[in-house]
Amino acid sequence: MRATLWALLISLAVAPNALAQSTTDGGTPPADEPGAASAAEPQWRHASALTGDPRYPQGFPHFDYVDPDAPKGGRVRLADTSGYDSFNPILQRGNAAPGLSLIYDPLMTPSMDEQDISAAYGLIADKMRYPDDFAWVEYHIDPDAKWHDGTPITAEDVAWTLTAEKEADPNRAFYYKDVVSAEVVGDGVVRFTFARPGNRELPHIVGQLEPLPKAWWTGTAPDGSQRSIGEGTLEPPLGSGPYKIARFEPGRFIEYERTDDYWAKDHPTQVGTNNFDTMRYDVYRDQTIVVEAFKGGRFDWRAENSAKNWATAYESDALARGDIIKEEFPIRSTGMMQAFVMNLRLPKFQDERVRRALNLMYDFETQKRTVFYDQYDRISSYFMGTDLASTGLPEGQELEILEEVRDLVPEKVFTEPYTNPVNGSPEAVRENAREAVRLFREAGYEIRDRVMVDAETGAPFTIDFVDNSPASERYVLPYANSLKLIGIEMNFRVIDSTQYVEKVRTRDFEMTTLAWGQSSSPGNEQAFFWSSEAADQPQSQNYAGIKDPGIDALIQKVILAKDRDELVAATHALDRVLLAHDYVVPLFYSPNQRTARWNLFGRPDNIPPYGALFPTVWWWDAAKAADVERRQ
Repeated sequence: MRATLWALLISLAVAPNALAQSTTDGGTPPADEPGAASAAEPQWRHASALTGDPRYPQGFPHFDYVDPDAPKGGRVRLADTSGYDSFNPILQRGNAAPGLSLIYDPLMTPSMDEQDISAAYGLIADKMRYPDDFAWVEYHIDPDAKWHDGTPITAEDVAWTLTAEKEADPNRAFYYKDVVSAEVVGDGVVRFTFARPGNRELPHIVGQLEPLPKAWWTGTAPDGSQRSIGEGTLEPPLGSGPYKIARFEPGRFIEYERTDDYWAKDHPTQVGTNNFDTMRYDVYRDQTIVVEAFKGGRFDWRAENSAKNWATAYESDALARGDIIKEEFPIRSTGMMQAFVMNLRLPKFQDERVRRALNLMYDFETQKRTVFYDQYDRISSYFMGTDLASTGLPEGQELEILEEVRDLVPEKVFTEPYTNPVNGSPEAVRENAREAVRLFREAGYEIRDRVMVDAETGAPFTIDFVDNSPASERYVLPYANSLKLIGIEMNFRVIDSTQYVEKVRTRDFEMTTLAWGQSSSPGNEQAFFWSSEAADQPQSQNYAGIKDPGIDALIQKVILAKDRDELVAATHALDRVLLAHDYVVPLFYSPNQRTARWNLFGRPDNIPPYGALFPTVWWWDAAKAADVERRQ
């Protein structure tokens, strides 16, 4: 599934006939209709879900969590801290402009208030179907779907997009590797054929595809130059979505305007959304000034990931009088792993004893009290915050799955529950430091003149830590000081965002802070995160370089799970084995999204617990804006 790479995660896992029982849009089309099905073939459906029936039936008016009468107008200003140099939406080279997804629609779009968050509803595709063995999927393109220039979106556009993306982007080539073909098979019908049957998630993965206009990308620019999907561009591209690029200056800002003749403005999945006339992203290269710019009214909304900032940085007259609002929104649909990530491609991090020793030296408990204002808990799972996190010892179906790969996984997963070291007191710190030194000694190191060195070569064990945020020094430098207790020098360097992104993409780092987002229904994206193949894939999200046959086998167990129970058991097993190898030093997390905003907006009363959903379902409140302006 698409995780932190393109959009956040759709998902997996039901019995083979459960999807076939999902709500359809009226059954099988006539036999003479292009792409028609016989009585033995799968039915067309307006929506699908991976764990039951979609909530909304054919012909529903709008999602329940939106206000269908939300006013249109106004603006929202957001901050971007990475900068951009391209409007190409798929290339991993360079930096794509923030907000590009606003100009494109997907084949299917999710709802946000269902028990099964994988539920998706037709947008560019008005219906879809697939067989019981999931060997292929067909999408029928809505005849009303249009590009911004008024030309129709075609099945050929969709087929071309998949092929072009695989050719232009190694990430997408890996992600879509099991989609072996995309072809037009009838009037308005595109079929995606898969490398093997049995993968329930693949029909939904391709439903996330955002079609690109073939004629535009293969045509010529106004200056006569040949466009190419394989190259960056600062020519505003033709899109299909609710917004167009209106104004921009690379390195400074980009502004989008709502499309008045947007083809799907009355579509049930779009009613009550896309309410702002303009959406603007201003670029701030120095992250330390972003909060001050927000407090000064330079932009309107901020998601805050710093505990210190949340506790202290927003104090102001504007906050006291209610012009700035701080609010937390629960996130109950996703989990995460955030960690100090070691580059396992380097010999010094390949010994599990060294990695465990480095975890022993992380004093989270003291940081929680002194740095994090008691706002965080320690992460103890790659699926933290979901029911997919492993606990205790394996039993039941999880144990059966682990027994099948017993010769490929550490024996301790059967006998020792994973636990993070506990520090927080001088006694605990000393005890953990002694254990860390012992593990380093077993791995071939010793302390000489208070420096941890290779016992054979005498070379010091050092760590180069890179980050793109000065704010990270608040939790990295205490860790560096802890490592000094056992003779390890960690050099902490802050570099600009462009350099940092390139270092992570090219694996030119020793240690850094990284995170993986997880849905409640994991699937194909797990190979992109942890598989041996992904470790060698340029720009994959296997940042650490994990290569392990046991992990590879368990990823396949997750992908090919036949129902929810098996999916949960397989994910528990995968989580347990990832933890057992001590690939990372787990950090901290909060189950809520912390936000600060100027009091300029309205919102529905019943936002589901999946974050703020800003700006999608919010709107400009002219009366509130006038009050704020009057008080300033």
